[in-house]
This record gives sequence, structure tokens and C-alpha cells, in this order.
Amino acid sequence: MKESILDVLMYLFENYMNDDIEFDADEESLRVELLEAGFGAGEISKAFDWLDGLASLQNNPDAFEPVNSASIRLYTDKETVKLNVECRGFLQFLEQTGVLDHLTRELVVDRVMALESEEIDLDQLKWVVLMVLFNQPGREEAYTWMEDFVFDEAPSVLH
Repeated sequence: MKESILDVLMYLFENYMNDDIEFDADEESLRVELLEAGFGAGEISKAFDWLDGLASLQNNPDAFEPVNSASIRLYTDKETVKLNVECRGFLQFLEQTGVLDHLTRELVVDRVMALESEEIDLDQLKWVVLMVLFNQPGREEAYTWMEDFVFDEAPSVLH
């Protein structure tokens, strides 16, 4: 079974997002469960590294330089390869509607770039956004809106 890091992350998220589980505290039993679910040990380790990277960035709000709210995000060549026009447009849409701010957008871009795949599609990007918003203090409404969006429910207007 050829699974990606994102597949492991999505499995964890779908099965534990409402359980307030501490990944560090119960990592070994999660690894065993993931192995039993058919994921490879290498992909599981990389998924936990991805989560550690996200936690590290979330615990360091100064990781990204402040930007002027009127500025425009320019993507690097590597970013444009991984995030196609549709994905970059979706990120801009999320910023314009207030689901993402510049810091959460940068967290999303960073976590997308940490995935091994050469490019990601829009559905995969939605999952990354959802995972980034999940533990962001003060972003509960944005998370709920994005959760509805990911699970194909009609999202309500974000206030």
C-alpha cells in the first residue's frame, strides 16, 4: 500500500480530531495503530515529524516576519510548482474571507512545503488548512467553517 504522509495525517485527524489526544503522550500506541491500519513505518515517522514542525511553528508566533495587511504574497518557484494556480487562488480566497490571516497562511504554506509530494491538489490543501487551523487559538470559527468546507457541507458565512 503506497500511502503518503498526508494520508497518515488525514487518518489521524479524522480519527482523533475530537478526542483531544496528546500526540507526544500516546505516540507509541498511535504508531502501533497506524501500522495495523496498513501505513508504513517511514510514512508514520514523517507524519509525526510534520506534526512536530507544525507545533513548533505554532508555539513560535515570531517565526514569520510581520507583513503589511495591504501587501501581496508572492510565491517562490518551488511553491508555485507544489501549489498550482487553483491552490494559490484558494489560499487568497481564504484570506479575503477571513478564514486565514497572513500568519495562518504562512503556516499552511510551510506545512505544504514540508510534504514530500511534488504538488498537491485542492482537496489535499483543504486538509492542510484544516489541520493548521485545528489548534490555532482564536480561530475556532474559521476552523468550523473550514471543517464544513472540507466535509462538503455548505459553509455558512464567516463573520
